[in-house]
Amino acid sequence: MKKYNLLSIILLGMTLSNCGDTKKGENTLFTFDITNFKEKYTQQDQLNLAINNSNSKTIDSIVYYVNDVKVGSKKGGDPILFELKDQKLGYQNLKALVYYGGENAEATSRVELVSNVKPKLLNYKIVNKYPHDTMSFTEGLEFHGDTLYESTGNPEGRKSYLRKYDYKTGKVYNQIDLDQKYFGEGVTILNDKIYQLTWQSKVGFIYDLKTFKKIKTFNFDKEIEGWGMTNDGKYIYQTDKTEKIWKMDPENQKMIDYINVYSGDSKIKSINELEWINGKIYTNVWQKDAIAVVNPTSGAVEGILDMSGLKKFIKNADADVLNGIAYNPKTKTIFVTGKNWDTLFEITVSE
Repeated sequence: MKKYNLLSIILLGMTLSNCGDTKKGENTLFTFDITNFKEKYTQQDQLNLAINNSNSKTIDSIVYYVNDVKVGSKKGGDPILFELKDQKLGYQNLKALVYYGGENAEATSRVELVSNVKPKLLNYKIVNKYPHDTMSFTEGLEFHGDTLYESTGNPEGRKSYLRKYDYKTGKVYNQIDLDQKYFGEGVTILNDKIYQLTWQSKVGFIYDLKTFKKIKTFNFDKEIEGWGMTNDGKYIYQTDKTEKIWKMDPENQKMIDYINVYSGDSKIKSINELEWINGKIYTNVWQKDAIAVVNPTSGAVEGILDMSGLKKFIKNADADVLNGIAYNPKTKTIFVTGKNWDTLFEITVSE
């Protein structure tokens, strides 16, 4: 495996994927020929899909599928070459439907598609420091206009809340306290609505941006946890503690797609708070002093910000992990903080 030295250390905690993990067919009549399968593939590779016919059956045709999408068919038992350039990173589930003598049988396997992008180590410069409420267990952070919105969790019996405030002074303009049974998570603002997730309750809330009145409570349509949230102006993206970033239709709150986040050949789990910045997704990795910059189409980590230097400015002993990213398009600066931190940092980023 390739190793990216310092970058791997910064995101240490990157869960390494199982190498050469193939899933054998469920029948013994036909199986995928895995002798030519590579340990890992990238989007520049071709995949040789071929079938073992150990019982020497006369094959009429084979239909090949990747992730349940038909990718080709052949008369007889001939293989096909499949280009991986348009596939999402992560496991590719392979299936072959083999027709022979008026019958058919299925063979299955899988291969792993990883990133060939070497992440860039990014630099940051602190522009300003502002006070941050040390009672705020930050889960979501977002700008709208010049106003900061923050969603918090509720450890140690405190209530979660959604708050709108002046980031320069800390003055609270409006606040909604969640019922004690809910642990607040990520937040994002789209089309004059505020969307907020909860952690393990599998529900989210939608509020009117101007009045802060709750419009709707919605149920998750997947068996996932609610973590971070952001949007690209059309769709909402959210995380679930794994390597996945889900894509949601804001109109019906249904998940319509997802990507798997990889740094090189390593899967990055515990993707947390999200922010959409200039066409990329910036994300905290839970319990890591780093921010990963992710390509929202492929899932490849393209850049890494080592934020460990911020810890020396935090004075309160109860400060928890780095979490919270908000982009202010007016100032073109990024605001970051952490759970129960006493400081909100305004930074600029460069290569």
